[in-house]
Amino acid sequence: MKQRVEELNMTLSDPEVWGDPDKMNKLNAELKGCTTKLEILDDLETKLDDVATLISFYEEVEDEDSLNEAEQELLAAEVELETLRLETLLDGPYDKNNAVISLHAGAGGTEACDWTSMLLRMYTRWAENKGFKVTTLDFLDGDEAGVKSVTLKIEGEYAYGYLKAERGIHRLVRISPFDAAKKRHTSFASADVMPELNDEINIEIRPEDLRVDTYRSSGAGGQHVNKTESAIRITHLPTGIVVQCQNERSQIQNRETAMNMLRGKLMALKEQEEMDKLSDIKGEVKKIEWGSQIRSYVFCPYTMVNDHRTEIKTPNVQAVMDGEIDLFIVGYLKALNS
Repeated sequence: MKQRVEELNMTLSDPEVWGDPDKMNKLNAELKGCTTKLEILDDLETKLDDVATLISFYEEVEDEDSLNEAEQELLAAEVELETLRLETLLDGPYDKNNAVISLHAGAGGTEACDWTSMLLRMYTRWAENKGFKVTTLDFLDGDEAGVKSVTLKIEGEYAYGYLKAERGIHRLVRISPFDAAKKRHTSFASADVMPELNDEINIEIRPEDLRVDTYRSSGAGGQHVNKTESAIRITHLPTGIVVQCQNERSQIQNRETAMNMLRGKLMALKEQEEMDKLSDIKGEVKKIEWGSQIRSYVFCPYTMVNDHRTEIKTPNVQAVMDGEIDLFIVGYLKALNS
């Protein structure tokens, strides 16, 4: 890695590179990442040396304070090592990018729409806890309660790298508050995640492959967005992918955002196809059936959240619904890279 830092510094000192701002930004971003990792490694080495020194001192004079200090240094080193390990798991070409996540209610009417609103809150809390910015791109209320569909942009480093682990079907089991008979219901909602791509990523989209529809915005934004057909829905005919945006004031802005979403979805689709091919090459037998269901959230007759891909479980359903989902995300990333 030190050699790579030297190479990057040499490249960045080349006057020819200065005339290409995009290349400069990419190289500077890589340099920053490499430098940060080297700093963590240097700090880890220092901490481990300190631990060895403190243990030696304890063995000589049996000083309890030295042993306690060594334990604290070792714990701090473990935290830094886990941070570094996580960053090595997030090594996909778009893992550092912002993410766009779309949630859609499945079969189940009002109960499914309410479940979608619960997932919306969960992901919003997760993003806010990480200091990420959340922007609503599209929103459709349920007929009676909850949300039929919602699309969010999550801005923050590695947002896509984390959230790609959430792609799939999420299943809820609970006593429905909308059922007077208080029966247990099972509801489903889907999460679709794509990276936000910058303009330098070249993805060919032919105009004849698109169907573009306009409609009136149903969300917030004042009278302007509600009186004009500024919202945009784009269908990519070859794949059937549909994207839509209504949060911007003008149709042009909404179209631009929707096209960026489409590019991200197509890239995510390509990435998934490559992963599927790799799974076939590895001889992976286990397939995700039942509509790619990835996780169950059981509120009744017991409390348990179970990730079906990794079998990671927790009985603390409330903490998960408050955004504490990193145990599932990290578990999935580790399994993906094993």
